[in-house]
Amino acid sequence: MILEPKLIEGGTYQDHRGTLQFVNPFDMKDVKRMYFTTHPDTSTIRAWQGHKIESRWFYCVKGSFEVKLVKIDNWDNPSDNCKIYHFTLEEDKPQVLFIPQGYANGFKANTEQSKLMIMSNYALNEIEDDHYRFEQTKWVNWNKK
Repeated sequence: MILEPKLIEGGTYQDHRGTLQFVNPFDMKDVKRMYFTTHPDTSTIRAWQGHKIESRWFYCVKGSFEVKLVKIDNWDNPSDNCKIYHFTLEEDKPQVLFIPQGYANGFKANTEQSKLMIMSNYALNEIEDDHYRFEQTKWVNWNKK
């Protein structure tokens, strides 16, 4: 089965008690760990890291992020022409981005102090040799809007 990245849409409910954000369609049964990354400014770029086996989910807790994904065609020497998927995650729009196994991701904050929650379907050190890094400029000019 070939999986593609997808946004899992949530919603917002507001009344006199405050605001409730939710992503009810997100089934968390496969999540084994989560962590957060905060970008102090908009110049920090985390790219590219990928996984043959591991899947991830991203949720923007604060601020906004540009997230780009690439389906890797050859883990030893990926093509420069891999399809690029673009997503914008924002704190005011509850969404979870599913990143299936076989993809590399890169992301950059659009606003200072943006915070991203990252979830994984594997525990830390549960699988070995499934972390791949590629040059930051391989597929995207991050300074171009």
